Amino acid sequence: MNAATRRDFRMLWLGETVSAVGTGITGVALPLIAVVRLHAGPLTVGVLIAASWLPWLLIGLPAGAWVDRLARRPLMLLCDLASFVLFASVPVAAALGVLTTAHLLIVALLAGCATVFFRTAYQVYLPSLVPAEDLLAANTRLIGSESAAQVAGPGVGGLVAQLFGAVGGVFVDALTYLVSAVCLYSIRTPEPQPVHTLEPESLRRQIADGMRFVRRDPFLLSLTVAGAASNIALTGIQAVQVIFLVRVVGLTQGSVGGIIAVISLGGVMGALAARRISLRFGTARGFLLSELVGMPFALLLPFGGPGVRLGIYAVGAAVVGAGVVAGNVIKGSFRQAYCPPELLGRITSCMQFVNLGAIPVGALAGGLLGAAIGARNTLWVMALLLVCTSWLLLIGPMRRTRDFPAQPVSAAGGQVVETFASPAAASTARSSVPAWIDPAPYRLRCLTSSRCATRDRVKLTAT
Repeated sequence: MNAATRRDFRMLWLGETVSAVGTGITGVALPLIAVVRLHAGPLTVGVLIAASWLPWLLIGLPAGAWVDRLARRPLMLLCDLASFVLFASVPVAAALGVLTTAHLLIVALLAGCATVFFRTAYQVYLPSLVPAEDLLAANTRLIGSESAAQVAGPGVGGLVAQLFGAVGGVFVDALTYLVSAVCLYSIRTPEPQPVHTLEPESLRRQIADGMRFVRRDPFLLSLTVAGAASNIALTGIQAVQVIFLVRVVGLTQGSVGGIIAVISLGGVMGALAARRISLRFGTARGFLLSELVGMPFALLLPFGGPGVRLGIYAVGAAVVGAGVVAGNVIKGSFRQAYCPPELLGRITSCMQFVNLGAIPVGALAGGLLGAAIGARNTLWVMALLLVCTSWLLLIGPMRRTRDFPAQPVSAAGGQVVETFASPAAASTARSSVPAWIDPAPYRLRCLTSSRCATRDRVKLTAT
């Protein structure tokens, strides 16, 4: 990576990290505004959270096809500027005394649309900026810092809410989008000219290609299904968290910010530990370990209350956050390195359509349950669901392999199509080859690698 490319990558890295912190701030600030300032109930908070994620269900699939055919940097700039205007309108309306729940819902919905396009474009823009040989290292830095920022964001949001109020947190988030736009604008590396033609049939075909790839790949399918199920439970918990802390535990707005800041440290630790976990246990087993060990701690949440019991709630939430973030770092690194570059946008949008599209379902379910049976009982239901969903991962191929494969199986003759960290992993993947690929032309070839002193690297090659 030359000096100019390195400088441009750092600008992309900085802008996305700052924006991710802002997103985490708003995740705390908007529910606080609804509960404390507008006196909203559990159902309203659930609808508000659902509104910000609903665009993944409405436009998530076509967004991936469009991003694969449009210039990514101008699209990302437009999304950042739109988000800045939307979130800046909240403190302006509050200052004028005209802020309403409907205003918050509209901002959440429109900003969610901008996020769909930005996140999809961001993940496929990197290969046009960074040379192929540096892509893995760049992805590792981006995913690690983004995940850390997303979990540090709620902590920062909690501190901002404690010092300046929840409305001040939304204003800070608006400024982070402006910083991200400035960083993107300063990038000088030219982007390859996209193909502008996109007929309706071509759009449908491209969407279908991405869906077909995910459906036929055992690893991606397992991650998608389990991720969607866990997101329902996690968002159901989030839908009643502020209600629980304010109206059941009895915390003030500032104290809620402080406890969320403490809880967020668990996510930061998870992001920092992800690489070490992968090296020690392997990527697939490390991912399973993060999920299966972290999720049961959600059962501590309903025991939360004043005094020492608040510490029990904080410990449970922090460990769950650590497990989720460590798993996300491992999973995100695997997906970006594993998927074909020409399909990455569509594969990403397909997985996010299912995973993130489940979030509004969880938010509405959490809000409805909170209104019907109370916040504490809702925490019990969602915590039990989260523990059950983590075991879905054992249905897929991950339980039989140490490391995720490096590349999807391809039927191209004579091409190295998959790399594994052990012979057992290669044997497992061979049995997991999608039905639409004939496994007969493939054979195993073991190679010695200086990076794997204690084990063989096995490549599945086409003869």
